[in-house]
Amino acid sequence: MEATVENVDKLDVAYDKQRDVLYISFGEPREADESKLTENDIVVRYRHGKVVGLTIISFSKRLPPEH
Repeated sequence: MEATVENVDKLDVAYDKQRDVLYISFGEPREADESKLTENDIVVRYRHGKVVGLTIISFSKRLPPEH
């Protein structure tokens, strides 16, 4: 699926430490009418064919190890 992203300059980022999930919204957070889970456990959220956000599952495991 090909889609565009709006409001890249207005990011809303929230991290749920208990669930280890990072939420990124482009613009104000809003409901999606469609979503797609990628093979690397990132949910891409769409509204009217435009990407409105990303949900990154197991976010802390993606960070580089501390030295």
